Amino acid sequence: MKSQVAVTTLDKIYNWGRSNSVWPMMFGLACCAIEMIATAASRYDFSRFGMEVMRPSPRQADVMIVSGTVTKKMIPTIVRLYNQMPEPKYVIAMGACACGGGPFKEGYTVVSGVDRFIPVDVYIVGCPPTPQSLLNGLITLQKKMEQESIATSRWYSKAPSQPIPIPVLGPDLMDPRKFDLIRQQSAAKKAAQTADGEVENE
Repeated sequence: MKSQVAVTTLDKIYNWGRSNSVWPMMFGLACCAIEMIATAASRYDFSRFGMEVMRPSPRQADVMIVSGTVTKKMIPTIVRLYNQMPEPKYVIAMGACACGGGPFKEGYTVVSGVDRFIPVDVYIVGCPPTPQSLLNGLITLQKKMEQESIATSRWYSKAPSQPIPIPVLGPDLMDPRKFDLIRQQSAAKKAAQTADGEVENE
């Protein structure tokens, strides 16, 4: 009977199917994208993990691989693409720039980590990381997917998923989720300046 009957759970079957048919989104940002292309080529070939179908449309993709430097000009587009991806969806931050800004950290044009705006599931360190590192990150993502449960997954909850607000690019990059905090700090600064002016006039 052991060779003919298999006893398992719905979660294991469901997660096995999902983890071995992940479709990454086809886009790259900087030099890490070259390593991602090399990983998809014949020498490393991540099609053996069921991930060879890289989709040019976010509406058909499961995984966003943020491969490269995330500039303030680009992050609104990245968030918009993330919102267009259907659930379940995952994000891999590939390289030092995507993880924390890399050598451009605290630069006036670069975001210090894509996780400031979208949730990241797997971080891949390196500048740039090798194809082997990306393969390891994809395997790590597969293991994470295999541990999930239909009962507790956010995409099966009754509450609708809320899109992430698109950052506003003005004199600087502003997160709409922090507008109230920005108003409070601006009002406090203005009140302090007004109080200092009144003291000087006296």
